[in-house]
Amino acid sequence: MPSRETGLGKVYLVGAGPGAADLITVRGARILAQAEVVLHDALVTEEMLQLCPQAVKISVGKRSGQRSTAQTFINRQLIECAEKYQLVVRLKGGDPMLFGRADEELSALEAHGIEFEIVPGITAALAAAASTCQPLTKRGIARSVAFFTSSTAPNHPDEITMPDCDTLVQYMGGKEAIKTAQRLLAQGRSPDTPVLVVENCSRANERVLRLHLYALEQGLAQFSGPVLVIIGNALASREAKKTEAIDLASIEKSA
Repeated sequence: MPSRETGLGKVYLVGAGPGAADLITVRGARILAQAEVVLHDALVTEEMLQLCPQAVKISVGKRSGQRSTAQTFINRQLIECAEKYQLVVRLKGGDPMLFGRADEELSALEAHGIEFEIVPGITAALAAAASTCQPLTKRGIARSVAFFTSSTAPNHPDEITMPDCDTLVQYMGGKEAIKTAQRLLAQGRSPDTPVLVVENCSRANERVLRLHLYALEQGLAQFSGPVLVIIGNALASREAKKTEAIDLASIEKSA
């Protein structure tokens, strides 16, 4: 790690967790309470930001498919904040090291000799499994799990390969639902493979949708918030579990 003798501040990449303010780690909450400035994602809630009333708050939100702060500008803001403040927090939704562009930010900090520390957070897949009482693995049925996203960097081709795992968890999967279903069906997955869709995971407005792969091919136009799509036979054993879900009758009859 770079030396603190440079006079530069220290940057903490903190995982905010899936959304609910009380799902941040104790360490994350403690560091937030000490922060002088917090650069936070768009998905970080106001309740979460209440944990750092003393800090200057800078929104650097990045939302898939929407106008957002360029990553190069975020990197520059982190460096400028470390030159001005002694304790800087980069507050990221979920876990900083999973689909959080952490590599780009860490590389920028390293290049400028800025000390940093990473505080992990609960990723959305695990929070969704908990809130729906739906294990992602099951003995004799599912022993492997893959987290993936179809979102790519600018000027990079769309991801066309699918992970070869028992349970698939697609982050930011709402707009990609049709393509995902088509690719899995083309690979030989059963049309009756169970699917679990969770929107706004862990928040008060969380919505849960249970369907099958053939219905997923019709798309998820009814969802507008951040969506997680979980696919696999491990979900079948819990389908009878009572959850607050959207009525699927019209969706599956039209499929």
